[in-house]
Amino acid sequence: MRHRSLLTAIAAAALLSLTLAGCSGEKAAEKLDPAEGPLQKYMSGIYEGYDEDSAIAQQNDQEELVATCMSDEGFDYTPVDASQYSGMMSDDGEDYGTEKWVAENGYGMSQSPEQIAEQEAQSAEIVDPNQDYLASLSESEQAAYNEALYGPQPTEEELADGSYTDSYETKGCYGAALQEINGDQPSQEEHAALYEAMSALYEDLQASPAIVKLDAEWAACMADDGYATFAKKADAQESVMNEQNALYEDQTGAAPDETILADLREKELALAMADYTCAEDVDYTEATTKVQFELEEQFITDHKSELDALIADSEQGK
Repeated sequence: MRHRSLLTAIAAAALLSLTLAGCSGEKAAEKLDPAEGPLQKYMSGIYEGYDEDSAIAQQNDQEELVATCMSDEGFDYTPVDASQYSGMMSDDGEDYGTEKWVAENGYGMSQSPEQIAEQEAQSAEIVDPNQDYLASLSESEQAAYNEALYGPQPTEEELADGSYTDSYETKGCYGAALQEINGDQPSQEEHAALYEAMSALYEDLQASPAIVKLDAEWAACMADDGYATFAKKADAQESVMNEQNALYEDQTGAAPDETILADLREKELALAMADYTCAEDVDYTEATTKVQFELEEQFITDHKSELDALIADSEQGK
């Protein structure tokens, strides 16, 4: 079984603010899908077959391996049934990014009291069969248990001088289980230049003349709606993220006041809907996707040998 390629994460992060608009009803079916670009298709073999069922099956296989590893380390460990996370592992499905979804969720950064209550109820139903066993251990035994399970935590010195290596080998029994499940996957370091080029590809997308012009049209629309501080579309979502981060950074252990959180949520919902509406008005997603596809076609031409090498390494590790 396979885990998803880093390409998916790079593209998803770069295009999140673009795909949150312009996809509703029959109109969406006629438009280009940013997730079905040339580069995604070219590398489809790396992450094919990934869905919730396969993710749960892979997680359960991993838990069995963790149990064996922990036994070898001298500890009891009962595999956690991943099926209890069903529904929590998936996204919002076909509704994501639609006008209805944005009206109810904004950018998806904040939650309503009802959503929080539902999440807490789901969490309360999750059973960790190892909780009682862990509680029965002494403090030193618990530390040894956690180190065996997760690997030793990096020291401040290792983080400061960059000597810590984040790898399967440093993640204890979980890392060993992941390595056995995933096989010898091509490392990010081994293909670092290609991954950097992929990231730069989507940065180039944002800086292309067509998108700069599109951002200006979007910004003018937003100004008409009372939001005159944003120069480009990504700025709107980033402003909510920054305000939310600042809110939690100002806290000293206690959760932010519920009234403040409610006000921030209302601001997010209003801004996200204005963003969505203006993006629809200028056909932002469709125009951006066309540029994305053009850049990806050229990227494949320019980096075909490196892409083929990554795909070949991935195939060997399956």
